Amino acid sequence: MDLSVVIPLYNESESIEELNKWITNTLNSSSISFEIIYIDDGSLDGSWDKIKRLANNSNNIKGISFSKNFGKSQALNAGFIESKGNFVATLDADLQDSPEEIPEIIKNKSKINQATHARSLERRR
Repeated sequence: MDLSVVIPLYNESESIEELNKWITNTLNSSSISFEIIYIDDGSLDGSWDKIKRLANNSNNIKGISFSKNFGKSQALNAGFIESKGNFVATLDADLQDSPEEIPEIIKNKSKINQATHARSLERRR
């Protein structure tokens, strides 16, 4: 699998379905194999019900539910542990992060690896 998209959320029931459609349309059109992992950080607004419905209708959607609000870093950590992709992207659930940037980043992975390697060599000097 190419990509795991990890999305921590708290009380985002109004945006989950739109975000899911945006991500799946973007990644399906770019031929990237992917999974989406939603982490419900103790929401009280029905977010978990929407995540369960999405996961029941798609094999590439997973959900994790926290019993109470533990915070974004704990939610991200749970998503990272569950992720199976060669790459991991994180998005906020409030529709302010664009999943349309993800395919370009993955296409340029060799450039990113080269830049990271070069910076690593510079630090050793």
